[in-house]
Amino acid sequence: MDAGITFSIVLVVGVIYTLSRMIRIVPQGEEWVVERLGKYSSTLLPGLNILIPIVDAVAYQITTKELIQQTREQEVITKDNAVVIISAVVFYRVTDPGKASYSISNFESAVANMTTTTLRAVIGGMTLNQSLSQRDQIKAEVALKIRDSLTGWGLTLGNLEVQDIRPSANLQEAMERQAAADREREATILIADGEKKAAIAKAEGQKEAAILEAQGRLEASKLEAQAKVELADGDRKAMVIVTQGLASGDTAPHYLLAQRYIDSMKYLAESDNSKVVFMPSDWQQSLAGAVGSLGYLGSMLSEKETNH
Repeated sequence: MDAGITFSIVLVVGVIYTLSRMIRIVPQGEEWVVERLGKYSSTLLPGLNILIPIVDAVAYQITTKELIQQTREQEVITKDNAVVIISAVVFYRVTDPGKASYSISNFESAVANMTTTTLRAVIGGMTLNQSLSQRDQIKAEVALKIRDSLTGWGLTLGNLEVQDIRPSANLQEAMERQAAADREREATILIADGEKKAAIAKAEGQKEAAILEAQGRLEASKLEAQAKVELADGDRKAMVIVTQGLASGDTAPHYLLAQRYIDSMKYLAESDNSKVVFMPSDWQQSLAGAVGSLGYLGSMLSEKETNH
């Protein structure tokens, strides 16, 4: 092979290499950082770009699509000395490839560490109940604190979500025991309250029953006293009739008097308060008068039937 052909081949290869170094096609979703003689020169946008061979070089190929950074789970001590486990997910985008390339050595690791330490600081200022129930507040505070740092690195925070937050295993077990004790205490209180209400209801029922019984006894005593008064009034009237009959010589008063004696003794015998029955001393004469009166009435009825 002669020297002319060799030179031609070398020239073609050089031209191809030079063109490959000059013409750069940046894909969509990326931006390339160009250094000229070792110093930042420009940022290549997606599409066709021309560089100066040997002088210009692509130093970094930065993805401008939204990036996702998930923090590792970590144990954090709350304000009231409880241990919780928390993790988060950060969504961000590179908006300034120059800053992202030169202001920090590894922005992905920086975002993860910044989010982790900020979460620790925010949770440390909350109680256990607050940290478990106020996810939105935690997210807002962490996003506010890391946004400025990300802006300085050429990044823009898109969103931050608290992926998981829960008590540690030991704390969760203690909380379950406490919850069980609380439920048992509430059940005991409910049972005691029910027994108290039942006792009150029973006492009120016994009280009402005693009142009704006393009222019944009072009414019975009133009725008994009224009966005695009426009986005494009847005896008085009977004595008047007897006295009038004796004065006129009639036998009927003897019958009435005997009948009143019999009724009185019957009432005294049936009364609940009577323990001893007193018999009048002239009860035989009263009964004899009653028998005579019955005979008199019988003879009167016989005469009326004969006349008829």
